[in-house]
Amino acid sequence: MEKHALIAAGGKGTRMDSYLPKQFAELAGKPVLMHSLEAFFRYDLNIHITVILAKTLHNQWEEMCIEYDCKIPHQLVDGGPTRFHSVKNGLKYIPDNSLVAVHDAARPLVSGELIGQLYGFAKKSGNAIPVVDIQDSVRMVDHAMSKPLPRQKVRLVQTPQCFEASLLKKAYNSGYKETFTDDASVVEEMGERLYLVDGEKENLKITTMADFFAAEGILKAGKQQAGNL
Repeated sequence: MEKHALIAAGGKGTRMDSYLPKQFAELAGKPVLMHSLEAFFRYDLNIHITVILAKTLHNQWEEMCIEYDCKIPHQLVDGGPTRFHSVKNGLKYIPDNSLVAVHDAARPLVSGELIGQLYGFAKKSGNAIPVVDIQDSVRMVDHAMSKPLPRQKVRLVQTPQCFEASLLKKAYNSGYKETFTDDASVVEEMGERLYLVDGEKENLKITTMADFFAAEGILKAGKQQAGNL
């Protein structure tokens, strides 16, 4: 089965107090989005990559590709008013008989090893959703009241989330709901069982400046370690 990747790059960076959309912010020498693009390309040079980006940002991204000498083959697709509509736009270009991973551009540290595990599991089971354990205590809040949740029964969900393309396209043909937070929730709404796969702690999502600095630290540490080998 062909492997496809949809990279959702619709963030505006408002929580980073940046004039640039966060996917364009420079991280360790190149835009955040470029790191995500390279992660999939390093995993498989023949993978089909689609970047979903607001139409108003297409020219800026193409200029960045020239500036940073990015020659990774990919196509651009217009984003929509929500992540749901953006992914639905991207799925129009994905063949039914293929595997598709949907990844948030704001997770630039995803490893090729995790990407490969997810494609492999989705090929066998129809979908694969990466999750990680929670170390902190967790409470459910309901107005002024709260109660503890057993953290061993709670997981943080990551991307890329991988699916048989025909399954994901069928799910996205349903109507939009505000309760949809990711692709897994869209597929689950259809009554499909989700299969959870161990994710990676380093596969963090850049939302705030603290996340940005943490990602830079991880990348610099990785380069230093590689240089010492």
